[in-house]
Amino acid sequence: MNKTDLIAQVSTEANLPKAQATTAVDAVFNSISSALQKGDEVKLAGFGTFAVAERGASKGRNPKTGEVIDIPATKLPKFRAGKALRDVVK
Repeated sequence: MNKTDLIAQVSTEANLPKAQATTAVDAVFNSISSALQKGDEVKLAGFGTFAVAERGASKGRNPKTGEVIDIPATKLPKFRAGKALRDVVK
C-alpha cells in the first residue's frame, strides 16, 4: 500500500472526499515528523511508538579501496509496533 492507496482507504472508511482525506493523512504525517524533529516520541495506543534513535560514531571501511573511514553519529527514526498491531499481523 502506498500513500495514494492509504488516502483512498481513509476516504472510503471515514466517508470523506479524497481532498479531505489527503489533508488528514498529510496532517498526521506532518505531526509525527514535527514531533520526531523535536526529539519527542509519538505513542499511539494499540498501534505503536515512533521515536528517534541515536546511532553513535563508528569506523567503517571503503569496499573499493579498503581504506578505514569515520562514520559520524546520526539520528534515525524508528518504529516499535504495539501489542495490538503485532497480534493482528500474526
